[in-house]
Amino acid sequence: MAIAKAERLMNLALCLLGTRRPLSKRELRESIEAYLEAGSDDSFNRMFERDKDDLRELGLVIETVENLDGEVGYLARRDSNRLPPITLDAEEAAALGLAAKVWQQARLAGAASGALQKLRAAGLPEDVDPYEPHSALEPRIPVHEAAFEPLMLACRDRRPVMFDYRKATAARPEPRHVEPWALECWRGHWYLAGWDRDRGAERVFRLSRITGKVRSRGGRFTAEVPDVVTVRETVASWAGEIADRSALIRLRTGSGYPLRAKATSVRELGDGWDELEIPYGHGLDAWLVEFGPDVVVLEPAELRADVVDRLRAVAKG
Repeated sequence: MAIAKAERLMNLALCLLGTRRPLSKRELRESIEAYLEAGSDDSFNRMFERDKDDLRELGLVIETVENLDGEVGYLARRDSNRLPPITLDAEEAAALGLAAKVWQQARLAGAASGALQKLRAAGLPEDVDPYEPHSALEPRIPVHEAAFEPLMLACRDRRPVMFDYRKATAARPEPRHVEPWALECWRGHWYLAGWDRDRGAERVFRLSRITGKVRSRGGRFTAEVPDVVTVRETVASWAGEIADRSALIRLRTGSGYPLRAKATSVRELGDGWDELEIPYGHGLDAWLVEFGPDVVVLEPAELRADVVDRLRAVAKG
């Protein structure tokens, strides 16, 4: 379905760019096979308006012109849709090349390689090889979850999806119907932020907990998509990055170094245990579970209960 839509958009863009005069809806429908197959005029009109909006969102400048007879036509003038020559100095080209390098370990490696070829044509100096290691640190974005690519495309195309999701406190996954907004990476884990249709509220899903295939659903988004900054704040909050309280835990000596790095105070208890005060925000219970028997929550009581519930769910399988 995504390929058919992409082909339809490409055909519409070519028609609008290739004409010297405005084309009416009727003429466009007769010129594009997908429009000819529309079952009714209403179906065609809805399809055409969506496609026109999508092309404009992609940056194509489409003019609406009314002739002397009052008929409305559309065209995309080449001079209005021509990009200026791209010139890059060595530092700019190297920075973009480094961005392409980041994705070489991910599922977007093919797209990154294609982008690099375009950078070469745009002025990336031949002596700058972004794939050669120049330092001890190499940027990488690890993407191992099969759900990443279909969700990335669904976010781009504003397409609702359905998938099975296993909460940390649940023994079995359950279906979720989601309008995907954006993918964000926190602490080496990928998260999807979106609108959960079943719950009528925004939710954040960790990709590693999505089981099975991500299925596309028909229809359009029903909830307003927030801006990127708001989405990142939402993911940060759900991933436990925003803390408004403190928690007191016992941590086995010589373990849990990420927790020690977050601690605001550390006190030795003896007998192989330390007492730590750490920031407490949404998602801390899921993080503490990862340290297994090396962590014991002292307070608050609700955090301790959440951790116990998660451990019991893991024990049940």
